[in-house]
Amino acid sequence: MVGSLAYSRAIMRAVSPRPGRSRARRAAPSRAPEPPEELPPGRVVHLRGLGELFVRDSGGSGVPVLLLHGWMFPADLNWFRCYKPLLDAGYRVVALDHRGHGRGLRSYEDFSLERCAGDAAALVEHLDCGPVLAVGYSMGGPIAQLMARHHPEQVRGLVLCATSREWRSPRLRLFWNAMAALRLVLNLFPYSAWRRALRAAGFPDSATTSWVTAELTRGSGRDIAEAGRELGRFDSRRWVGSLSVPAAVVLTRRDTAVPPAKQAALAADLGAPIFESDGDHAVVTARPEAFVPALLSAVASVLSRAERSAAAA
Repeated sequence: MVGSLAYSRAIMRAVSPRPGRSRARRAAPSRAPEPPEELPPGRVVHLRGLGELFVRDSGGSGVPVLLLHGWMFPADLNWFRCYKPLLDAGYRVVALDHRGHGRGLRSYEDFSLERCAGDAAALVEHLDCGPVLAVGYSMGGPIAQLMARHHPEQVRGLVLCATSREWRSPRLRLFWNAMAALRLVLNLFPYSAWRRALRAAGFPDSATTSWVTAELTRGSGRDIAEAGRELGRFDSRRWVGSLSVPAAVVLTRRDTAVPPAKQAALAADLGAPIFESDGDHAVVTARPEAFVPALLSAVASVLSRAERSAAAA
């Protein structure tokens, strides 16, 4: 999941008519959408001058961890396996839906990663919970980097997971060029596209699958497609090494969407330790037992260094 090339390909295959096959309508899923785990309290927040967005906020006095999700998949789908472990470790968990994703901001402005970083910083200010540990997964990684660059007063440290400084290989460039077609599919067939894609990926008709589908259909096809193109344009190689906050990288060893070499290059530029997770780009949800320990270790490492820096200041 979470911005994977495999899911995007599955969508495109699933909605394409097949020669000689009936276009008969499948029955709607029979189960009500139910999340597989209890989620932190959620609410809609109005950010003055920006609009309304959806946020989950556990509250409490723990160190605030701001979770920034990946491309296509809103906060709950990206992080639902991580909420409880972070809470059990004593952190305050805050997670928002980015523009055009889930219940995130809707705007006539084109989607941009910098605007997402500004939204996140505005939310931290609104909640009066900064500075935060910003944890970015996949697309959330560039958003976290931009947040630390343009809003350093709101960021205590960075944990960057399954992400990179840039996505500019020839193979990925071809993928970003297909975003216009993806935008059309998601605009014309939002529910059926996701249902067919999930069936093609082997998901059964269950309450969890209905929940996943319902969450995916909340997004804006226009913004999701533009977010993909934005990732194709993003490049922090000139400046990421100048970020002054402590950082850590959670490296997904079997990742084909964000090659491990690109993740390691990000860590090298930041001078950040690497915490390895033995999984692919979907490990955050598909194999939480392989991801969560690396995440918790990375968060603890960044927090320890941030506290030492603050004490020495």
